[in-house]
Amino acid sequence: MNLRLAHLELDRRALRANLALARAAAPAARVMACIKAQAYGHGLLFAASTLAEACDAFAVACTGEGVELRRAGFEQQRLCVLNGPVDREELEAAVTWELEPVIHQPWQLDALARMGPPERLRAWLKIDSGMGRIGIRPEEAADWHDRLRQCAVVREPVGVMTHMARADDRNDRFTAEQWQVFSSAVDGLGAPRSAANSASVLGWPAAHGEWIRPGIMLYGCSPFIEGAQPELGLQPVMTLKAPLIAINQVPAGSTLGYGSTWSAPEAMPVGVVGIGYGDGYPRAVPNGTPVLIAGQRAPLVGRVSMDKIAVDLRGIDVEVGAKATLWGRGLPVEEIAQRAGTIGYELLCSVYGRVPVMRSRSGA
Repeated sequence: MNLRLAHLELDRRALRANLALARAAAPAARVMACIKAQAYGHGLLFAASTLAEACDAFAVACTGEGVELRRAGFEQQRLCVLNGPVDREELEAAVTWELEPVIHQPWQLDALARMGPPERLRAWLKIDSGMGRIGIRPEEAADWHDRLRQCAVVREPVGVMTHMARADDRNDRFTAEQWQVFSSAVDGLGAPRSAANSASVLGWPAAHGEWIRPGIMLYGCSPFIEGAQPELGLQPVMTLKAPLIAINQVPAGSTLGYGSTWSAPEAMPVGVVGIGYGDGYPRAVPNGTPVLIAGQRAPLVGRVSMDKIAVDLRGIDVEVGAKATLWGRGLPVEEIAQRAGTIGYELLCSVYGRVPVMRSRSGA
């Protein structure tokens, strides 16, 4: 018996198909699949086991995620730690577990210079080309890269990396400017370059470099500010579902939910679905947000509660026990995110650990 009524269906075939789209968009590049943050809410081991033979490396956020993958048996895959080590212990763990840390702080470079054994560690140098989070200044790139290469523990080649801040807007030239800053900084180093997130992979072919780092697109969500775009061909990997637990016939004028923010315009059926913000469904969505029931869109009515939402069932022939889709197949997560004033990334990540995973149609 599940602890919560809501559940997830995860589609391995969709995940592999989305990776294939990334490869097709950048056929000359190697693929570092981003599976950080529990694979954007889909589960670290689910994503790793699905993509292990289809990508060239994995990218995780922190050392702990990399160690978890190694302990789970992913011994051959290259594992890049995007945040880099936060202390000497994590740097030593990178050597022990053969992780690839991203280097961007002076203490990291100094510590590496004192470490052994020889050629045990692959490393990446992070350059801040305009994102403004982590990374060295572009004018420091050549010196830092040379110093990394001189560290006995570091293997050749030392990669160089940056991150694009506004690639989700294909009309914003800042991405081209960032790529120029990055390219100028690493010109002549002979280092493999990695800059392209999902938006860059699909929208900025000139900024691919030798390694791409697709993330959100792998999970079937558009990386662009326009929201869901079927023409991209991305397939949702996650479908969030919950059962219809009640159908009430309500009189005209009756109100519903906390704050009584909605009243029935006429006598009508209202369904109650067993999901709420306790499961990661966003409380911020307004009246009218669609829920898919029996293949039809049922508008949400009233505020989202911790464990329940209500929907307008006029014109929908359905019985208690029917499954409602909150996002996924047939209802893009991008649309729900826009209603909630957020992005699909956040909604996908929000359900991990709260909602159990059920076997999907593709055997996941």
